[in-house]
Amino acid sequence: MSQLTIAVIGASPHRHKFGNKAVRAYHQRGWQVFPIHPHARQVEGLTAYPSLRDLPAVKLDRVSVYLPPEVGLRVVEEIAAVGCGELWLNPGADSPELVRQAQSLGLKVVRGCSIVDIGISPHELD
Repeated sequence: MSQLTIAVIGASPHRHKFGNKAVRAYHQRGWQVFPIHPHARQVEGLTAYPSLRDLPAVKLDRVSVYLPPEVGLRVVEEIAAVGCGELWLNPGADSPELVRQAQSLGLKVVRGCSIVDIGISPHELD
């Protein structure tokens, strides 16, 4: 089986933020993690990319979003253009408008905590 891939949009260099915890959790579980942050060069020792369009050619199994919904609305078309198996909108990152827009672009939307989905409690990562 090939390594699963995830882009974490809103990845953070600050360990207390959920965008950082997601990077660590997925990396611990063996996923190939692509942190997305407009200014950071690295997150948890992994190369960070300013946007999805800056990623190397890779098929993303999952995109996990840690952005306010109004910011998510500005990047959802980029997510659709790059493509992914699942788009995870974490608590605080979803809104009915964002979900509708993502679905209208053909994305499979999952609303929930993507960290919990892989069997880790975010509180274990403090």
